[in-house]
Amino acid sequence: MIRLQGVGKTYDDGTVAVRELDLDVFRGHLVCLVGPSGCGKSTTLKMVNRLIEPTRGRIELDGEDVTHADPVQLRRNIGYVIQQVGLFPHQKVLANVTTVPRLLGWDAGRARERGLGLMELVGLDPTIFADRYPHQLSGGERQRVGVARALAADPPVLLMDEPFGAVDPVVRAHLQDEFLKVQRELHKTVLMVTHDVDEAVKMGDRVAVFAEGGRLAQYDEPATVLGAPADDFVAGFVGGSRGIKRLAVTPIDPALLEPLAGVAAGQLGGTIDVSASLEQAMALMMREDQPMVGVTDRARFLGVLTPNGVHAMLRASVREG
Repeated sequence: MIRLQGVGKTYDDGTVAVRELDLDVFRGHLVCLVGPSGCGKSTTLKMVNRLIEPTRGRIELDGEDVTHADPVQLRRNIGYVIQQVGLFPHQKVLANVTTVPRLLGWDAGRARERGLGLMELVGLDPTIFADRYPHQLSGGERQRVGVARALAADPPVLLMDEPFGAVDPVVRAHLQDEFLKVQRELHKTVLMVTHDVDEAVKMGDRVAVFAEGGRLAQYDEPATVLGAPADDFVAGFVGGSRGIKRLAVTPIDPALLEPLAGVAAGQLGGTIDVSASLEQAMALMMREDQPMVGVTDRARFLGVLTPNGVHAMLRASVREG
């Protein structure tokens, strides 16, 4: 869906912001760009919708090179969410949400219906929020409006630059969870910049780790980035606690569960759905103070997860990645 081939950006003073970048983002995937300040991740994002013009290389959306497209028309077909939100202060929430559809010539009824539906999707009750102004909203509510506005014209691609960075940690975690629910329903192709490794591995189907000088150091699934860093820079950037972080991004593997036979009933610390992460399973073990949990698929009992099973699943996730 998005393909960057040999893309680079060098400024007039000789500063290299992005260096010969090759990156493919598959349709319906959410890819997080992460790295230290000044590593080129935001520059990369802005080159996709040509807020920054690349110095070299080719950027394709659905096979078409966007470096030769009309930039205004291009941006109207790409959703864009930024940390500061950028809502129009003199317009009510519903008018903000429907900005792009109205620019594209949608009739008023269709634009209103789309806007109200998206407000509900992002968790804003239209009967409460549609007629409010941005200054009457909390930071988290403004971010939700920004997401709804970016989705209003049903763009196939969504670009997000530190979208949840301006709110407190509790609200941020809630917004992340809510956006992931929206993404599971809409399956947009999303490129998201973040400086937070935890956010990147939680949100991303794949994670692109940028190093200083605009170099792409690693591009892999979250479990692989955490479990098998490509070099010392990546290992240092994702941190010494990366083993713990892997629990949150590694799913339960039914093939590595143990049979229930021989397990004393008192040792089983409750049950958990097979869709859960290893982190959730370990949390249940500790909460129940038991050395194992049962795993179900709602219809049937699949087996028992033990600490040895957790270890085996972590090792397997790295080999597969």
